[in-house]
Amino acid sequence: MGDQIVTLTQKDILRIYEAGPDAVVQLIESLLASNTQLRLRIETLESQATKDSHNSHKPPSSDGLKRITKSLRAKSTRSSGGQEGHTGHTLAMVENPDHTIVHMVKRCQECDSLLDETIATTFVPRQVFDIPPLRLEVTEHRAEVKRCPHCGTSNQALFPQEVTKDTQYGDHIKSLSVYLTQYQLLPYDRTTELLNELFSSPISEASLYNWNEKAYQALEKPEQVISEQLQQAPVINVDETGIFCKNKLHWLHVASTPNLTYYGIHAKRGKEATDAFGILPYYKKTAVHDFWKPYLQYVCGHAFCNAHIMRELTCAFEQKNQSWANELKVLLLEINKQVEQCKRSKNNLSQNDLHEFDRRYNDLLETGFRLNPNSSIQDLPSKRGRPKQSKVKNLLDRLRDYRLQVLAFMYDFQIPFTNNLAERDLRMAKVKQKISGTFRSSEGALFFCRIRGYISTVKKNNQKVLDALYQAFSGNPFLPQMDYA
Repeated sequence: MGDQIVTLTQKDILRIYEAGPDAVVQLIESLLASNTQLRLRIETLESQATKDSHNSHKPPSSDGLKRITKSLRAKSTRSSGGQEGHTGHTLAMVENPDHTIVHMVKRCQECDSLLDETIATTFVPRQVFDIPPLRLEVTEHRAEVKRCPHCGTSNQALFPQEVTKDTQYGDHIKSLSVYLTQYQLLPYDRTTELLNELFSSPISEASLYNWNEKAYQALEKPEQVISEQLQQAPVINVDETGIFCKNKLHWLHVASTPNLTYYGIHAKRGKEATDAFGILPYYKKTAVHDFWKPYLQYVCGHAFCNAHIMRELTCAFEQKNQSWANELKVLLLEINKQVEQCKRSKNNLSQNDLHEFDRRYNDLLETGFRLNPNSSIQDLPSKRGRPKQSKVKNLLDRLRDYRLQVLAFMYDFQIPFTNNLAERDLRMAKVKQKISGTFRSSEGALFFCRIRGYISTVKKNNQKVLDALYQAFSGNPFLPQMDYA
């Protein structure tokens, strides 16, 4: 009967009854089959309706206003704000202020005597920090012209290499423009408006594009250095997210470490894209990711993001009442807590701890398999192929077959518990998409990837972004120095 809803009148039921036991049995079997299919469809739809960012791979932005996102981290016992003993930060006086204004005492506040001629015994200072009126400085370069008294030849001095036109903008304003468009994510029209407000200078959107293109060209070497160092890193985090370019879905890929960030955009999501970026094909150490299968085709080591696994375990517990899933979630958090304590004390987990955690992990999986021996979703009769397994059974199979990848953080402390680093590196790209909607050109997307990768790397190395952009325009870009030997 498939998708059809069975409706029977009283006459239909009597006619089937009169036809004999076989007709009644056939009717009951049909009703049971239809009921099973409808129950499974209701269960699937209910599962989809109750999934959000806390129990699935859906991003928090998809939650809307229906719920407040709940973090997987345990609630802290500390109150919000500065903690006891925290020194804090405040505006401190400087020894040599740029300007000094003396406020004189005219009369005595007690007897009203004139004090104009009296010398002050001391001063009580207060300092106001502010910015001066902003304006563009104009530097005129003058090249001497001299006529040789011996041969009469006219000789002109050479201008600096960067001074090529009668009038032009300098590297500081170019750096600021790239900073605003690629780091602060201001659209071109708002950037030109801001610059005009600040400096009374009618900079065009075409100029902004040209300066971003120049920055892109200047950062070719830093991007190459970042790529080469990622290939040598002991652990890298990789991830991807959908992003629109020219109103078509593309994929923004990231490979990163705590000190390096590389972005690449491609029309494909899988191996074709990661091959094109040239990092994973040559990488031999450990890549942390969220079990996107194309990553598993590379011969490097692999570690899985436990934040994703914890959300799946939450879903199995809340929607399928699988108590083992909640116990495994608690176990993973317990292991991570002990690993973090060992990192702080610069110790390793003992062999007894490793064996005990392994035993508890395997015992919970055995419990899960007993509860889901052949758990499958029977497809509708019209669909072909083998029946699909339930999501719980798929999760159990993955946790069993890739146990070492799930628990990699327990064996190697360089491997993080989650892939949050790569996800954080992708977050601003989603903000960019919310602002702009789409990259209007392929060139604009490439500009964003290279410049943003450079900016992210600069910030991770505690360098100032604006200074690093100026260095790039000046021909001396920041290059990360990493030693993995």
